[in-house]
Amino acid sequence: MVDVAVILGSASDRAIADKAIEVLTKNNVSFELQVLSAHRNPDELDTFVKKTDARVFIAIAGLAAALPGVIASKTSRPVIGVPVSAKLGGLDALLSIVQMPKGVPVACVGIDNGDNAAHLAVRILKVGQ
Repeated sequence: MVDVAVILGSASDRAIADKAIEVLTKNNVSFELQVLSAHRNPDELDTFVKKTDARVFIAIAGLAAALPGVIASKTSRPVIGVPVSAKLGGLDALLSIVQMPKGVPVACVGIDNGDNAAHLAVRILKVGQ
């Protein structure tokens, strides 16, 4: 069983994922890393979300940043969105992530703040312990 699935919408977001991975590793939290776009790989993303036993998702995405919301629409497990500063200083991605419809919650951390996403995932995993 893996604790956290870190999903990047693009391989170019790897530096932000590395921040999250560093925090997860320091906290002895198991994780898996995938590059799956909500737009370019929708079927593969759907299959991954259904098959993984991850307890929390960290979704890193820029521009339209649909990835966190799409993941949240497919699972009841917690999803943490990390907006990427690709265009418009990352405000486009930030607004896309925080403006989820009712019933499809996504937590959102600051722009390019992969480490805070991992810190939040660690806290979520500790609930009930």
